Amino acid sequence: MIGFIFRRVLQGLLVLFVLYTLSFFLIKALPGDAFTSERAMSPEAKEEQMKRFGLDKPWVIQYGLRLQRLLLQQDLGISPKKNRKVSLILQQSFPASVVLGLNAFLVACVIGISLGIFSAVRKNTWVDYASMGFAMIGICVAAFIIGPLLQTQVAMRLPAFKVAGWDNPVDWILPAITLGFAPAAYLARLTRGGMLEVLGQDFVRTAQAKGVPPLTIITRHTLRGGLIPSVAYLGPAFAYLISGSFVVETIFQVPGMGRHFIDATIDRDEDLLLGCVLYYGFLIVILNLVSDIIQASLNPRLRESL
Repeated sequence: MIGFIFRRVLQGLLVLFVLYTLSFFLIKALPGDAFTSERAMSPEAKEEQMKRFGLDKPWVIQYGLRLQRLLLQQDLGISPKKNRKVSLILQQSFPASVVLGLNAFLVACVIGISLGIFSAVRKNTWVDYASMGFAMIGICVAAFIIGPLLQTQVAMRLPAFKVAGWDNPVDWILPAITLGFAPAAYLARLTRGGMLEVLGQDFVRTAQAKGVPPLTIITRHTLRGGLIPSVAYLGPAFAYLISGSFVVETIFQVPGMGRHFIDATIDRDEDLLLGCVLYYGFLIVILNLVSDIIQASLNPRLRESL
């Protein structure tokens, strides 16, 4: 297991290096620069600002200097548009994205896994059909449709909820449901498939023949094996919930990293955009590693093959 973790960490570092390199040159290939939208800025002032932030140097030199600064000083640079250190901007907005992602993750797990288990246990009944119908809707309907629907049909009708804002825990509910709806649908389908596969095993039929209560069969014999496909999905799903929340954060005015990513893309704020990409990439690598470790702990055959 230690060797497996070590290999995955090395792979993760390589992935982050490639991600940073590709992102840098792709951003450089975009037209314009961070000061293109500053129409009132004179050419002399623009040239001075370009020199101040090192944007007047050739691409390769800029890449080398930024990579050196990142590795030796752990410095993501300064945002030309916001005139603040990128690390401070992300540190202030990252907690809101994490809170939103955690709540959406909780919504997805509770709804998705529960529906998947009920659907497998009640196979080919109305419970099964209704659960899979919900899953199909969750997969097909995008967050930019669910969010406004919740705003108009729930927030505008119930005084407890707000159309937008992030002031108290009640404000977390609607964004979390919007963001967690699609992962819940995928989890429901994965859990159903995993549970059906385990429920068809001989040891389950033996337990049923011995008169073991159905709840005991599910909790003690089938749940651990049936959740393996879902656990494999949880790592990428949680990374998606944190890194893919741009639309939800914009709809509900959540002060997270999503708005900075969008602003940086529009403004060609290279340091801020690279910082966001690196943050999201680091999260995905770490969460995938955690997911693999949990999956190996649940599956003895996988653990022995590591």
